[in-house]
Amino acid sequence: MLRLFSSIAIGLCVCFGAAQAQDVKITDNMPEAVIDLNGTTVTISRIQDTENLLTGDFAKTSRPCPPFCIHPMTIEDGVKTVGELEVIDFLSTKVAAGSGLLIDSRVPDFFVRGAIPGAINVPFTTLEASNPYRTDIIKALGAVEIGGGLDFTNALDLMLYCNGPWCDQSPRAIRGLLEAGYPAEKLFYYRGGVQDWVMLGLTTVTPSNDG
Repeated sequence: MLRLFSSIAIGLCVCFGAAQAQDVKITDNMPEAVIDLNGTTVTISRIQDTENLLTGDFAKTSRPCPPFCIHPMTIEDGVKTVGELEVIDFLSTKVAAGSGLLIDSRVPDFFVRGAIPGAINVPFTTLEASNPYRTDIIKALGAVEIGGGLDFTNALDLMLYCNGPWCDQSPRAIRGLLEAGYPAEKLFYYRGGVQDWVMLGLTTVTPSNDG
């Protein structure tokens, strides 16, 4: 279970550069984000082909609801909802400083097909009350057991995402964390998830699933 956190202690540096001309930038002054992730350089950029179209699962417009219902912009009181630029900024600040984690809340089968660079996989099911190891996971995120409770003073800031605005996996993970006492102000919800990320042509990576 705790091997999920084997990649917490990573080195991450995000630099913005324009080594080559980009017709499709992230913003006017950010052509791309270059990430040094534990000695491996990953570049977050956008697909340059302006005729590119989505295919496969993320091209779908309609899924049965329930369970695939559209989620509100505010998932829980005190939990801030963010967009793509905030995800990149979170990587370049909180994750780079070792004070935050970008968490992919999906089941591992989805994670290994393609994830946001810098994310680690903590499936939503591991944060449910039914998991007897949930407290161990919470402590791995920086909470300290004091007496009969947990002290979250030095707990990491967490940004969570899943497949998109219709996916309930990151909302369920967030609610599991809140239920365990995690402070809402330390939690961030990337509602757009992988669907919006790939819709904007942003880079995904295929993580290793060998442990």
